[in-house]
Amino acid sequence: MRPYLLVFAVSAGVTFAVTPVVRRLALRLGWIDYPSDRKVHPKPTPTAGGLAMYLGVAAGLLAARVIPFLSGLHQTSSELDAAFVAATVVVVLGMVDDTRGVSAIGKLAGQVLAAGIVVLLGVQLLYFYFPGQGVISLSPDLAVPLTVLWIVALMNAVNLVDGLDGLAAGMVAIAAIAFFAYFRTPDGGDGASVAALMSTIVAGVALGFLPWNFHPARIFMGDSGALLLGLLMAVATISGVGQNLEGPSGGDLAAIAIPIAVPLLVLAVPLLDVVLAIVRRMRKGIGIAHADKEHIHHRLMDIGHSHRQAVLLMYLWGALIAGAALVAAYVNGRILVVVILVSAVLVATVLPRLIRDRTPRGSDRRPVAVHADRRAGRHRRRAASEGRSREGARVPTASKPAPADADGVPLRSESTPPVSDTPATSRTRDTA
Repeated sequence: MRPYLLVFAVSAGVTFAVTPVVRRLALRLGWIDYPSDRKVHPKPTPTAGGLAMYLGVAAGLLAARVIPFLSGLHQTSSELDAAFVAATVVVVLGMVDDTRGVSAIGKLAGQVLAAGIVVLLGVQLLYFYFPGQGVISLSPDLAVPLTVLWIVALMNAVNLVDGLDGLAAGMVAIAAIAFFAYFRTPDGGDGASVAALMSTIVAGVALGFLPWNFHPARIFMGDSGALLLGLLMAVATISGVGQNLEGPSGGDLAAIAIPIAVPLLVLAVPLLDVVLAIVRRMRKGIGIAHADKEHIHHRLMDIGHSHRQAVLLMYLWGALIAGAALVAAYVNGRILVVVILVSAVLVATVLPRLIRDRTPRGSDRRPVAVHADRRAGRHRRRAASEGRSREGARVPTASKPAPADADGVPLRSESTPPVSDTPATSRTRDTA
């Protein structure tokens, strides 16, 4: 356990220390995510925080190379090298999307490229355990597309859930901790594990970034961070599924926590959000990459929860599902497991209605107010200018620099059209 804690500390510490540096770089280079009618945040915020997370991942992998207990993983497996090379690709892709914008097709092509690199370097879902059938082996014709599909699905799941401050980082951290707990059980073996190491690094970079990203966020992870976390989680789950070929040790209800099902259960909330978004957009006859504000976290705000309450409720749901899967896997006793599962369901369904604010606030109320205030300000200034002109007063005009908020983030000038009037690109916090 101690080697993993050291890697966790290095990943979290480097990410936490580098994030403010990346934020200052984003301010200097203009990597700013401006508010619009499709976004929740009310003020311009630096983005591209995935660059800091990438440095944390690199530091964690480097630390693993010098720790004797974990150093052998680099020699016996290509999974860590594959993860780092593919991570470099998705971070570059995400940085371009965060700063310049990439079409949905271009982003999907980049994701498939990264997944293909992982497969070419030897990371594939070749076999897994299934109750009653034992170990099931997949042919290469089936293993390759399933691996690519799983990696792309997890990257987009994390990207979709990144709609509120701190939501994606916290959800991924909870999932990574649950994966580590599952992989480090007796069934998962006592030796060094690629799955456990990757889960440790993901948890470290997510928690190291979270203090800067929790509401009110000082910096966004952007697509560079969301795609990075999704890719690393996918590699961890593929490695873990192939590592545990005996299944969980609990009772007959443990079938819901078999290695192939644990990733689905732990990431149930973001994966469900992906499925619902695809179905919703197909029913409306629009593209599945079209941005909207009907995700689960947006609906929580629409029914009266504050920004932080919505995020904490999503944390709660993720932790309850992950904990229930682990309990079902390693606790014998049908009655006890059923009681725990029923209790988790009741807490997840009843608690949100008890703590919500009865005053509806809507997920898009604040950005609209910002634009309304700007329009009102223009009308007032125009009226005042006309009044002075009628009195014969002539006011000299002078160019002024664009205003900035308290954190030094540049605000848009009055001559700049609202963001919602500009052509839509994929560079939003709510797009796939």
